[in-house]
Amino acid sequence: MTMRKVFRDDHEMFRDQVRRFVETEIVPHHAQWERDGIVPKSLWLRAGEEGLLCVTAPEEYGGAGGDFGHSAVLIEELARVNATAVGFTTHSDIAVPYLVNYGTDDQKTRWLPRLIGGELIAVIAMSEPQIGSDLRGMKTKAMRDGDQYILSGQKTFITNGINSGLAIVAAKVEGQANPKDITLFCVEDGTPGFEKGKKLEKIGLRGQDTSELFFSDVRVPVENMLGEESGGFACLMTELAKERLVIGIRAAASLESMLDKTVAYTKDRVVFGKPLFEFQNTRFKLADVKARTQMLRVFIDDCLQKLLDGELTPETAAMAKLTSAELHGQLLDELLQLHGGYGYMSEYDVGRAWVDARVARIYAGTSEIMKEIIARTL
Repeated sequence: MTMRKVFRDDHEMFRDQVRRFVETEIVPHHAQWERDGIVPKSLWLRAGEEGLLCVTAPEEYGGAGGDFGHSAVLIEELARVNATAVGFTTHSDIAVPYLVNYGTDDQKTRWLPRLIGGELIAVIAMSEPQIGSDLRGMKTKAMRDGDQYILSGQKTFITNGINSGLAIVAAKVEGQANPKDITLFCVEDGTPGFEKGKKLEKIGLRGQDTSELFFSDVRVPVENMLGEESGGFACLMTELAKERLVIGIRAAASLESMLDKTVAYTKDRVVFGKPLFEFQNTRFKLADVKARTQMLRVFIDDCLQKLLDGELTPETAAMAKLTSAELHGQLLDELLQLHGGYGYMSEYDVGRAWVDARVARIYAGTSEIMKEIIARTL
């Protein structure tokens, strides 16, 4: 691949640290976590000790004070080994930034040190059983009662749901002038009326604990409201652009890794008396995957640089998410085919990566929603 200019020397030094952690603490145990359907909290504590969680969080709260380039390094190193069970990114780069960017000093002091240390795992609770990508159609309600809000509703498809200790919940406050306005609330595990459903069984990402969350007349102190009342939708839209780029970063790194592994496999695999790689069809397929992966890499790195410069627009993030999610599935399918029957075996990385990649066209906004966002700019 081409020389990448988006990463500085400190990013690459961090990559060395992350790669050592991934190889020693994650790779040997990942298959068991997939069988268990959950990652033990002890890994989160180890990651916290190593400074691998919430790397962009401010130093005054125990964070590393890094930028999203450091986050991208972690995303890539997890994608390189298809460690999809490990939900660090959802915690560090999707959920916690809401607290960093919109929380009060008291909220940050109360929760950030434990989130950075891995003692507390955060989730963002947006999706509901009946609304999909239509966030303004959510049914979860909050009613003001003195110095508290009474929260009621149900959320689903919550990554890290079982392990979660702090949920950032999107709800509609009753009595607002605009009934579609959304407000964010921080709800701690153990709060009366807050219950977690059973772990959801998925066709992919099997090691990643995903669950439903239930809120039955949960009393949330006013000081647990995140940001302004009715200001939640703007917060969600701001953070979603980064979430969509995360999917692009993961896809590009995954494709590069799986391409390398497939080249090695086809050179070792003998068919009709010669290595599979020597057949023109094989080389042409691999050449096509390499060319399209390279184009994706250049685009994603450009988007990453734009994010670091504060210039990534929602439309460009939608293009990154759409393109990467679609290419990820298409090209992994080609690579799996070159493995023949072994590609369908779960012991081979390409088969697991192929299954895990399918959800990229659905979560963080479906491909159809991405097309709608892009179409508005035409």
